[in-house]
Amino acid sequence: MSTLSTNSEVKAAIGELIKELTNYDNQSPELLDIIDVLGQVEKKIDKKKHPETLVIRMVNYIRSTAMKGQIHFLKPEESIIIDLGVFGQKAGLNGQYMADFSDKSQFYSFTEQMPRHN
Repeated sequence: MSTLSTNSEVKAAIGELIKELTNYDNQSPELLDIIDVLGQVEKKIDKKKHPETLVIRMVNYIRSTAMKGQIHFLKPEESIIIDLGVFGQKAGLNGQYMADFSDKSQFYSFTEQMPRHN
């Protein structure tokens, strides 16, 4: 199990996860939403003062959306998600504020177009 400690390592892990997930045969709306959110976090991580909070929200979103869409990750993808979760745990309870983990819009600013997959 690797330990992610820098923004660049986290971005590389997210990039690898995006690459793997886009190769899945069943590109369900939930999987496409997860890929969208991964891309958003990858873009924004360097701009955040506390990237751990963004990453833990992303991991919670992935878990929530995967459960809803009955997405079962392969071992390599699951390993990346676990590593990202460990990085995000550095946020402590601050990253676990009372957010709706299933709300994709938390990763988009008001000026950004949020893709919808129905």
